[in-house]
Amino acid sequence: MQEQQYTIRKAVPADCAQMMELIRELALYEKAPEQVTVSMSEFEDAGFGTNPCWEAFVTEKDGRIIGLALYYVRYSTWKGRRIYLEDLIVNEAYRGQGIGKLLFDEVLKETKRKKYSGMVWQVLDWNEPAINFYKKYNSEFDGGWINVSIATTES
Repeated sequence: MQEQQYTIRKAVPADCAQMMELIRELALYEKAPEQVTVSMSEFEDAGFGTNPCWEAFVTEKDGRIIGLALYYVRYSTWKGRRIYLEDLIVNEAYRGQGIGKLLFDEVLKETKRKKYSGMVWQVLDWNEPAINFYKKYNSEFDGGWINVSIATTES
């Protein structure tokens, strides 16, 4: 069996179009494709503009982005700075090859490098493959919180 050659690196502005493809793929998987309403210009500005609010690691193979871990810093008044992992996405054709683990581990290393108190994220209760993946890290699952949001713009 031939060993796969992957490159994990920080995302750059030129990656945004391929990153958005993966985000749309995730939305399809999560049965909510219509909920991806962010424009490309907003996405690029939010990551690489004058006041960026997210960072990401990408996995590349043969010049193509096949995985993405997008995160940002959140603040807990109880715990201090923590990384919030917004999305961990691997292209369907490459799932099960350890790419998600490589990306997750890279964000975890970033959390430790910056001396943050931890990392948090959400997972859908029906997404058994993801839940089983996170259980391997001895992650704590908290079913006591209800997600709440409010839109401030019309779509």
